[in-house]
Formats: sequence, structure tokens, C-alpha cells
Amino acid sequence: MVSSAGTSLSSLGQRLSVVLGAEGVVDDLRRYYGVGLPSGMAAFTGSRFEHLAGGGDRPEVADRFTAEDLVAVQTLSVTVPASVALDILEGRLGVRLSGLLQAIAWDIDMVDAEADVLAEGSADQAWHLLCAQHGVDWVIAGKLLARKRPRLLPAYDRVVRCALGRPRPSFWLALHAALRADDRALHRQLLALRQIAGVPETVSALRVCDVAVWMGHRAEGHACPR
Repeated sequence: MVSSAGTSLSSLGQRLSVVLGAEGVVDDLRRYYGVGLPSGMAAFTGSRFEHLAGGGDRPEVADRFTAEDLVAVQTLSVTVPASVALDILEGRLGVRLSGLLQAIAWDIDMVDAEADVLAEGSADQAWHLLCAQHGVDWVIAGKLLARKRPRLLPAYDRVVRCALGRPRPSFWLALHAALRADDRALHRQLLALRQIAGVPETVSALRVCDVAVWMGHRAEGHACPR
């Protein structure tokens, strides 16, 4: 998982509360997912990330990467190198990843998981295995895993990092703590925003958070580093 010095657990929750309480957040979610858009306006391609081909976590494919998963991450502006993609689909890398995915629950939300699932389990091993592949960085690895476990593992890219900082000891653990704080207030806020915006319930709380942060930071015109 992505780890670096920077934002503390408590300040991550505070930053998210500010982002999610912003005036335009509901409109941002509607715009991204194409809810109630005027004729001629299209949803963002990323709105297909979790829904393409029925989703990466549907039971029949939850424990293996498919070609649809590799296309899905492209809707979030990343591309898996061709050699790695072939190894995932047809080679030993795919076998190793499938073994790890089998040990990662697909039907649990991050807020309900124990911290050790994120810190030292198969999800962490899968993230490191993907990052070890040539041309695969922490952004690509995270988005691949978010496609397979959208309720448990968040997408995390440079725009979100620019908006929220680099939490200690890792983004996964910091977000997990923030979601569980104050009787899960942040998690409940994300579900409420999803309902108010009319976004499908098949969109996880984690993706609502990701989209809200990404859209808000993008609208503010920040020049985020690559």
C-alpha cells in the first residue's frame, strides 16, 4: 500500500470533512456519474470504472483479473503495460494474483474490515507484487485492486494525494481510521451523499469519496505533480 510521511490520521478525517461538506460536492457527483445531465452532456468515463462488464467484484470473476478489468482502469487514465497485462491474463503473475485475491473478501466495506486486513494481509502483498512489475506504479496498482475490491480498497492517485497529502502510516490505514472515527460519521456521510446525488448504490462509499475529492480538487485548478 502507499505509505509516506505527511498527513496524520486525524487531519485526513478533517480534510475529508471539509471536502465532503463543500457546496458543490453533490453537483460534482451528479456530473461525474451523469445523473440528470442535460441532453448532449456525457458522464465522465471514470463512471464506468466499477460498472464495466458488471464489475470486477462479481462472484464469477472476483478472484481473477480479466481483460475488462484492464480496460476499466483505463477509464481512470492509467494503462497497464502490455507485457504486464499479458502476464496477468495468461501468465504466472495472474496465477499469483488470483491466489492472493482468493484471500481478500470481496463483500466487505473498508469501514467493517479490521486494520490488519489492510496492513499485512493479502491485499498488501498483491499491491507490492503489482508495484514490482515493470511500468506499474503505485497509482496503477491501487486502481487495479480497487477494481477487484471496490468496497474494501480505495483508488488513490496523484490528484487525491495532492488534495489530501500523504497520510501516515499509509493511505489505506489512515482512511480506514477516518471512516471508523466518531461512530463511523464519515462513512455515513458518504452514503448520504450518494443517496442525495442519486448515484447508484453499486458505487461504493470509497468511490464516492474518491470522486468527490478528485472533482473538487480538479475544479479548484490545482497543478498537481505527476
